[in-house]
Amino acid sequence: MDKLLFCLLVLLMTVHYTTGAGTNPTPNPLDFVKTSCKTTLHPALCVNCLSSYAGSIQGNDQRLAKSAIVVSLNNAKTAAAHVSKLAGNSNLKPGEYQALKDCVNSMNNCVASLTKSVQELGKMAQFKGQNFVWHMSNIQTWVSSALTNQNTCTGGLSDSSLNGQVKDALNKKMTSVSQITSNALALVNGFAMRHKETHKP
Repeated sequence: MDKLLFCLLVLLMTVHYTTGAGTNPTPNPLDFVKTSCKTTLHPALCVNCLSSYAGSIQGNDQRLAKSAIVVSLNNAKTAAAHVSKLAGNSNLKPGEYQALKDCVNSMNNCVASLTKSVQELGKMAQFKGQNFVWHMSNIQTWVSSALTNQNTCTGGLSDSSLNGQVKDALNKKMTSVSQITSNALALVNGFAMRHKETHKP
């Protein structure tokens, strides 16, 4: 009887140990993205844009910020190509053409700024102390400049006499691009704030 009782106790302890071990699952990479996106102005859009990158981000705020800028850059390139195509329409009125031409210039500047940001952010691990702070400041300035250029484009389109449907479609596209870039800037700023403290001279 004692032997049977002992065997039951061992069995119960084994079951308890194995089930207990499963109560601490590996953190879900998507949870980090969702939590980080709460700091942005457009959290739902942020999660939607970055959820497919969660596996490669793996809870790393540098990779999160870089992924956010990459998404912003890709959307800015698409928008720039679309505006450029519209500007090539031979049926445009002078005012429409000028507004679209100005928008193309703004978007080209935007793409250039975001491209530099992605390249710089990819190298941040090698920078220390004030060097880190200086390079981080460059990235923040470039992403902010990209957002300004997007808003300049949108403002110019609003003031032009573009066809109503064309204007509405463009404004919708540009608004989405600006919101994505705004989110990227918030995540970049969050990364900068968390790491500047550790890179003080």
